[in-house]
Amino acid sequence: MLLHDSAAPPVADPAFRGDVLAGLAQPQKAVPARWFYDRTGSELFEAITALPEYYPTRVETALLAAHCSEVGTRLGPGRAVVEFGSGSSVKTPHLLRAVAPSAYVPVDISGDFLRASAAALAADFPALPVIPLEGDFTRPLALPAAVAAAPKLGFFPGSTIGNMIARTATDLLRTMRTSLGTGAMLLIGMDRVKDVDILLAAYDDAAGVTARFNLNLLTRINRELGGSIPVEAFAHEARWNDRYARIEMHLVATRNVDFTVEGQPFAMPAGATIHTENSHKYGPRDARLLLRAGGWSPIAEWTDAADSFALILAEARPEKSAP
Repeated sequence: MLLHDSAAPPVADPAFRGDVLAGLAQPQKAVPARWFYDRTGSELFEAITALPEYYPTRVETALLAAHCSEVGTRLGPGRAVVEFGSGSSVKTPHLLRAVAPSAYVPVDISGDFLRASAAALAADFPALPVIPLEGDFTRPLALPAAVAAAPKLGFFPGSTIGNMIARTATDLLRTMRTSLGTGAMLLIGMDRVKDVDILLAAYDDAAGVTARFNLNLLTRINRELGGSIPVEAFAHEARWNDRYARIEMHLVATRNVDFTVEGQPFAMPAGATIHTENSHKYGPRDARLLLRAGGWSPIAEWTDAADSFALILAEARPEKSAP
């Protein structure tokens, strides 16, 4: 049962314009990773999740299949499930079958992809209200009126939290708490620190799908912001930054380039980069500390045999003025 709660945004998102122009003006040029996800970017990311090198999706899906029944027991029935950055929602059926939800609200910034995915899931769960909400979940959300009074479970899989630096990740978790309310629960996936060769392969696959995903950001800038970036003059690069325990993705200029975006001129020498994504990896204590800093109290945790990925269930308890 597919319901609609929002209209499509304008082609050129003002926030996209602002982030791109501000990021390209910096000495280390950068564009936030959330702008990867136009329709093409969303489709490419779904292709990445099926690659042999990309372990997070396989491991997390197995954890959900194995442990969602316990999640359901802990939660009880009737919660509205709100999935942040829902994408294709391929992992979501494991959760929905186990928790007996009152409604499902997928939230994503890529409107066309969101609506197509929501329609497919609604067909699989015909008795479940499915209410796609197009929007930026890094800001407080006005959830649909149909779920306003229901207890809520936030679902944030894929270790997407790793795309943010600690300050921004903490802000996001607090924003999720505001959107869902005190008493809500959050089921979140968080990737672990592991062998660097495994990490690099996951973000620089042999088939070049991740490279196309990264380069598509430049194509989107050209299309939506009137850019003249020579896409062929850039190459994808994944790096491990041990200081920050993260994989970084960059677009490296292979020659000197000059281009414009929205009429503003930019220049980059050969070897300079546009930093497009971080993917932070967490130790167990790091993950729990981050959740607590964001206003969530961890209450259960599940990992695979290799401890390569974790699912954590947390609760938005009433805030205290003292320990």
